[in-house]
Amino acid sequence: MADTKQVLDEAVAAFNAHDEPRFRAVYADNAVFEAPGDVRLEDGDSVAGYAMAWLNAFPDAQLKIHKEIIAGEWGVHQFTFEGTHEDTLSGPTGDIPATHKRLIGRGVEVLRVVDGKVTEDYLYFDQVQVMTQLGLLPEPATA
Repeated sequence: MADTKQVLDEAVAAFNAHDEPRFRAVYADNAVFEAPGDVRLEDGDSVAGYAMAWLNAFPDAQLKIHKEIIAGEWGVHQFTFEGTHEDTLSGPTGDIPATHKRLIGRGVEVLRVVDGKVTEDYLYFDQVQVMTQLGLLPEPATA
């Protein structure tokens, strides 16, 4: 059976390959996923759908892991999500039409792996940073 690091490496590789069936296979059927915007999903199909919404909207998207901590069943990734917004992004606050802008967003993800599958996934990213980079919010004022 795959250990936590192997499973998380496979999740990132499947995400970066934009391979929905491969990404889905990493998640348990009853996986719990939480993300900004009060997103809470409780099954692997929905988790894969959430990921694909981002990958469809950012067809060149890639996750770059900068720091990783593995402790037993738990793993933490500090990452950047980089891609160009070329299609509609559907999310908890509605649809965002393509802006054709480049996004380099920072985030952290905390994941639990049990029996070779991700069973819990907690995603944290700065929504204001995303909206600002996409041109949907004004740049913050400088001092």
